[in-house]
Amino acid sequence: MKKTFCYFIFSISTVCLTGCRPEQAAEKDYAQYVNTFIGGAANGHTFPGACVPFGLVQTSPVTGAIGWGYCSEYMNADSVVWGFTQTHLNGTGCMDLGDILIMPITGNRIRSWDAYRSTFSKSNEHAVPGYYAVELDKPKVKAELTATTHVTLHRYTFHQADSASVLIDLQHGPAWNENIYHSQVDLCHTQWEDAQTLTGHVKNTVWVEQDYFFVLKFDRPVTNHLLLPRATEKEKGQRIIASFDLKAEEALLMKIGLSTISIAGAKKNMETELADWDFDTVRQTAYDTWNGYLSRVDVTGTKEEKINYYTSLYHALIQPNEISDVDGFYRNSTDSVVKSATGKSYSTFSCWDTYRAANSLYTLLTPEMVDDFINSLIEHGEVQGFLPIWELWGKDNYCMVGNHAVPIVAEAYAKGFKGFDAEKAFAIIKHGQTVSHPLKSNWEVYMKYGYFPCDLIDNESVSSTLENVYDDYAASEMAKRLGKTKEAEYFAKRAEFYKNLFDNETNFMRPRLSDGSWTVPFDPMRAGENTGYTEGNAWQYTWHVQHDVPGLIELFGGPEKFTAKIDSMFLLELKTDVVDISGLIGQYAHGNEPCHHIAYLYALAGQSKKTQELIRRIFDTQYSPHPDGLCGNDDCGQMSAWYMFSAMGFYPVDPVSCKYIFGAPQLPKIVLHLQDGKTFTVIAKNLSKENKYVESVRLNGKPYAENYITHEDIINGGTLVFNMYAEK
Repeated sequence: MKKTFCYFIFSISTVCLTGCRPEQAAEKDYAQYVNTFIGGAANGHTFPGACVPFGLVQTSPVTGAIGWGYCSEYMNADSVVWGFTQTHLNGTGCMDLGDILIMPITGNRIRSWDAYRSTFSKSNEHAVPGYYAVELDKPKVKAELTATTHVTLHRYTFHQADSASVLIDLQHGPAWNENIYHSQVDLCHTQWEDAQTLTGHVKNTVWVEQDYFFVLKFDRPVTNHLLLPRATEKEKGQRIIASFDLKAEEALLMKIGLSTISIAGAKKNMETELADWDFDTVRQTAYDTWNGYLSRVDVTGTKEEKINYYTSLYHALIQPNEISDVDGFYRNSTDSVVKSATGKSYSTFSCWDTYRAANSLYTLLTPEMVDDFINSLIEHGEVQGFLPIWELWGKDNYCMVGNHAVPIVAEAYAKGFKGFDAEKAFAIIKHGQTVSHPLKSNWEVYMKYGYFPCDLIDNESVSSTLENVYDDYAASEMAKRLGKTKEAEYFAKRAEFYKNLFDNETNFMRPRLSDGSWTVPFDPMRAGENTGYTEGNAWQYTWHVQHDVPGLIELFGGPEKFTAKIDSMFLLELKTDVVDISGLIGQYAHGNEPCHHIAYLYALAGQSKKTQELIRRIFDTQYSPHPDGLCGNDDCGQMSAWYMFSAMGFYPVDPVSCKYIFGAPQLPKIVLHLQDGKTFTVIAKNLSKENKYVESVRLNGKPYAENYITHEDIINGGTLVFNMYAEK
């Protein structure tokens, strides 16, 4: 009990160091507004299970694991539970993790491994931050889950005394189809160390090659255990049935500690974080930890608005995930066991998504985490020679185009974060942006043509060019701040390469061949394979010039033609079978990240009113406090970050600039609790359904004429007042 209590104090004091006020966190329940089921339907790809902010583990139910719809292993409409796994991805468009499936069972145990699944009623399913529970019909068991950073804790109450057992499935994992579902495990070793403890090491490959080591401990001895036969010859994972002597209504507790490096590491994580068996204290600690983080924002609004906002904040803080053990050691991308220079290492960096707004959110609401995040990216970059593109479990899966860890690092440096070696960081950036590597870049071709020709590179040539252009701009800005004039000029020149793909006859960013000609035929609505675009089309990617909107406006021939083209985007219907293109308003796809800044381009072209109209329309049609309330993958918090920023009335179109472009606030009052006890308050006077336009803005009582607010203005504290009005 003593060690659990110490963990409780550690967790709460940690989250209150900078952003929250511990006395208010105790008085007000912010976590009550989190609905962990939001995003669990349609293609939000979120999970409802238990975790703590930035933790390694996320224990959650599995209702399916095969196919794109089950990237998080859960769909809200399902009525069958396969079991409960210990790690999950939040809202991604690809699948991985889903480690160590556990399922309580009763009765005859000599059955096929997939015969232990159970039906359940949605009315018997309950979840809050840090806790999940469900009543299983077939085994008559109440399953409850909670977690610390590295350890999950399960409590199974068996309502009937009928051969109480659990299935431990170490072969399980999400997969694209049935053909590969049984063959993803490459290695599996286990050992019963005593009657209550199973340890093991599993190596598997889905999105990345992953090693995890575990210690699984029960609160009572196992009376019998048996190994189920493998389902196919390809399987290397084990499925074990462990049985116990329980009476009706008795509870079985089980905790699972994970490590990326060793069984000893998993044991140390468990001993440090969860030495005893007090389920209710661990559950309350997890809830209070979430409450501490959520208290960093005070929201005034309706209950539904609060649910949307606090659930968005919850989803944004699930990741990045701490992959180092409690002693700071972790397994890096070369499979070497190393110790983080800062004591903690983080992974799950969905950079292509999160550089747009989620990382900006961390700089405001969790600034104490930013240096650790950046140092984790740098340590990874030192090993592989370039910053990670999409890092998971310490490995790079190289997913998506560009290398958007570059703007994440550049933004942090621009905003004054100095807890990392900026010279080392820039050296890695420069190397990654100039030295070709076979996986993601061919800079010789890029520099020769000033774009990626579609006949020489890949089928995402337009997107690859435009995404890399923003990285070049970010590199230039960081070089400038470091006093590296030569490098700043070099990357600034590359940051203008977007102009080489603009076809002024069609007014689209268009695939171009190595001879300088445009590809034909050309359909700006076409998306998918061999189009030149990544999860999008020409309508969506033409606006992907976040760093130089004036330059893009000039290409169109001025603001009037520029905004007229955007007008057309929202009027033309898009029909596509590309699953990632969702949340449609005409050609605009809010369910995928390349569109997230587009509504704010009107404001940058002098038509703020149109931005304000669109923000309200997106709020009304693309977010709701229901399981299908996300119109696309949450993508590690990016969909949620867009909501939170836009609710406050501004958004980081160009995060590296440290400016947030004004839209229109959607809630009457939001208070950010910042470092050093400062607050930043956003007030929307006279806000209503009709009063959706901004008449004037005042900052700290003075009229404010700019169409943006700076990061410095926010972190210095103060009050931003929008005076709202209706169209006359």
